[in-house]
This record gives sequence, structure tokens and C-alpha cells, in this order.
Amino acid sequence: MSAFRFGVLAETAGSVDAVVATARRAEELGYDTVLLRDHFVPEPFGEQVAPLIALAAAAGATSRLGVGTLVLDNDYRHPVMLAKEAATLQQLSGGRFELGLGAGWLRVEYEAAGMAFDRAGVRVGRLEESVRVLKELFAGKEVRFEGEHYRVDGVTNFPPVERVPRLLVGAGSPRMLRLAGREADTVGILAKALPGGTISDAMEERLGAAFATKADLVRAEGRDVEISAVVSVELSDDPRVAAERFAIERGWGAGAADLVEDMPAKFLGPLDHVVELAHRRRERLGLSYLVVSDREFEAAAPMVKALTGR
Repeated sequence: MSAFRFGVLAETAGSVDAVVATARRAEELGYDTVLLRDHFVPEPFGEQVAPLIALAAAAGATSRLGVGTLVLDNDYRHPVMLAKEAATLQQLSGGRFELGLGAGWLRVEYEAAGMAFDRAGVRVGRLEESVRVLKELFAGKEVRFEGEHYRVDGVTNFPPVERVPRLLVGAGSPRMLRLAGREADTVGILAKALPGGTISDAMEERLGAAFATKADLVRAEGRDVEISAVVSVELSDDPRVAAERFAIERGWGAGAADLVEDMPAKFLGPLDHVVELAHRRRERLGLSYLVVSDREFEAAAPMVKALTGR
């Protein structure tokens, strides 16, 4: 069973200085990583700095904190170039970089940049090949690869890496979950991406049963894989009141509070209650790497302190 880890998703940091400040504070509070998304249109997550460059600044401003992506869109970077950038960031950070990858899902972003938004099977197939190329390049091999999507003819990566970056794959659909189970060190479990180029907002996608099914698909590959999710932590006196408030905010009505309390990504209530939830969900679902938004990482710090190293 994996020990608990905690990350901060710096999604409101609109400048490199803000990313660095978040990283320094996250390190002070005992978090394990600071993470950045990979988007260049303002919706739905707001304006963002370039992730790999900003993470280099964060790594230079900290000494222990891991830096990572959650997640890079594979279609935005050729794996040969990504391997070089990742290896350089791994060297700069002293081995603290964690590479998060996904197949891409935000249609409006592709269209804004004039890029083809291929059907999901094509994008996932491209990611599968990219992971193979990246792993061979990180291993120091001269890579010759002929696939459906990539052709590499005699490239060796530089700089060499003493420690291969940890690989996280964000996944919500069965094929992606199986791919992540085969290839990743960490799987970030998500709601499924829809063919139209959005993420499902269905309540059912966020319930314990759906999460368990997805975790089972990951573990069916027979590897010891860390399970992660972006979670919300609200330390309050009454978990029921917090669940009702969240359900109302989402338009589900107060009667959906029971369902909210069943959502693995919701940690609502007093500190001892959320600590118990974390242990229970790790045992039942394998969920051990919890990522919180920078909007609430200060408030969630007591939970981090209570669970770090356990």
C-alpha cells in the first residue's frame, strides 16, 4: 500500500512569480509536489504560464519539493523534444521532476491553434507510441521507432538522466486506464472525456462505484501503481452541512448530500473525519496521492500534516 502523498495544483498562479511563491509555501507546509496544467486558452481553467519553464523556476526556488505536470497534452509536443525538455528539467531539479501526460481532450483549444482534433482512438494511440519512445529515450538508447504516428530514426536523448522521471498518466476511459495501468508509475483518475471535446459532468462519474471500477481497470494490469485524484478538502465541523452546500452549489439539491459524501474526491468535515476517510479510501480504492487546488492548499494543510508519512 502506497504512503500518502500530497500535491498542490497551482491553477490560479498567473505568473512565474506566483508559481514560485506557491511552490515555496507548499514546501513549507509539507506538500510533496507542485503541479501545473497545460493549456493555452483561458477557459475553463484561466490563463496559465508555460508549465515546463515555470516548473524550472519552481525547482530552482525549492530544495525538496517535487515539480510536475498535471498533465501535458501529448499532442502539443513531439516525444523526442519532450524527452529532451524533461531530461533537462530532471537535471535542473536534481531528480524532482514528475512527468504527467494525457491524450488531450479540449477540442476548442485544438481548434483555436488550428490543430486537428482527431477521434479519441487516434489520440490515445498516439499517446501509447509517445510513451514507448519516451521510455526508450530516457533509458539512454539510440531510438529507432516506426509506428503509425511517430517515426524516429537514430536519436539519443541528451542530457542523460540518472533517475527516470516518474510518469503519471491522467485517465478516465477504459482504454486510457488500461494504458496507464501498463505504463505509468501514477494514474490520475479522471471523469471520462466526451467525444465532443469536454469532460463529463455527470454525477455518476464522480461516485465511489465509478472510481472503484476505474481503479480496478488500472490494477488489472498486475502492476503496483500509485492512484491519484484531484480532491477537494473542506475542514469544517459538520460534514453533512458541507456536503449539502456543495450539492446545492452544483445544482443537484441538498438531497444529493449522501452522494457527495460518497465521492472519493470530496473530503468534508472535521480533521479526524477526513483523516479516517483518507485511510478508508486508500484501503478500498488505492487512493493515496491527493492533489488539491492552490485555492485551498493552505486550509488543507492540517490534513497533510496528519497523514504525511503514513
